[in-house]
Amino acid sequence: MRGGPLGVLASLYRGEQQIDFPRLWRRALIGSLVAVVVSVASFGLRGVDLGIEFEGGTSWEVPAPGVSVAEARDALRGTGAADAKIQTVGGDTIRVRADIEAPEAVDGVRTALADLAGVTGNDVSVTTVGPSWGAEITSKARNALIAFFALIAVYIAIRLEWKMAVGALLAVIHDIVVSVGFYSVFQFEITPATVIAFLTIMGYSLYDTIVVYDKVREVVGRVSATGRYTYTEMMNLSLNQVLMRSVNTSITSMIPVASMLVIGSFVLGAVTLQEFAIALLVGIIVGTYSSLFVAAAVVARMKEREPAYVEIAERVRQRGGAAGAGTRMVATDDAVLGEAAAAKRSATARRSGPAPRAAAGSAQGAIPPRPRKKKKKR
Repeated sequence: MRGGPLGVLASLYRGEQQIDFPRLWRRALIGSLVAVVVSVASFGLRGVDLGIEFEGGTSWEVPAPGVSVAEARDALRGTGAADAKIQTVGGDTIRVRADIEAPEAVDGVRTALADLAGVTGNDVSVTTVGPSWGAEITSKARNALIAFFALIAVYIAIRLEWKMAVGALLAVIHDIVVSVGFYSVFQFEITPATVIAFLTIMGYSLYDTIVVYDKVREVVGRVSATGRYTYTEMMNLSLNQVLMRSVNTSITSMIPVASMLVIGSFVLGAVTLQEFAIALLVGIIVGTYSSLFVAAAVVARMKEREPAYVEIAERVRQRGGAAGAGTRMVATDDAVLGEAAAAKRSATARRSGPAPRAAAGSAQGAIPPRPRKKKKKR
């Protein structure tokens, strides 16, 4: 397109251009299906790197610039932790995690890591979590997720309609699977901070989806009176009206998250910030995408099967729609809403019958002249 991506974005901001979302839904849904399949396959092949809070065990961390994972593994031979999970976090910190709880074995690993890094034993942080506590945390996180889904489904079904609740939940499930799949593919550790980020992602995704659905309900309430537009076309008009709001919200949300990721984790070395920020950044992008391309597409497909919209779609096809019902570009907001207002005025006129002649004259702008008084003859 002329002007490149920046020119297109500028024209969208000015309201000079519309996006034909229904033409993009098929490709978007195929892409979403591929992402979900890759994520599920990664769950089965690579699994997810659950933190010590979920699995239990002992974790050691020591600042060791220039020390590799292989060197750390060699230093731990004979301590019982040579086969433990060893990784470098924050660029210069060695993290070791093993299923070791005996105090003597824990102190042995601490001493070996301190000698390797050239520090004292007090500089090695040790965290021990029992397996029962980790199982309890996992159970509570799962229960919170189920309760969240149930409450949101009930709220949207009451506030809007059950088909929109189905679309919103499918979009949220899509977001969670893809976000956790990202962590599985790149083997980022999932900690309680990450779980909090995932819950935040669900809230953000639902907020964006409900904004779209509320605009759809508003447009349908005003435009459906014309009987000339399919539900997909009204959904397309609604998406174009809220598109820049969603983009602006996403950009303003991503800026502080990106700052937290770059400055907090890579500059200051705060590993917890990195785990939290990556989940939020991925979730914001995926959540914005799913609101426009997953939640909207699901509801449009379900609504198009209702008898009223099937009849409208058939009339559109008979009038020779450009590419069949559901794929025409809807006119601008003013034109569509003008048709809706005209349709409502016509319906009101039919119900009230013919207007009085005086009212008709007033509507045409004809004002009867004031009668002049006759002068008396002297």
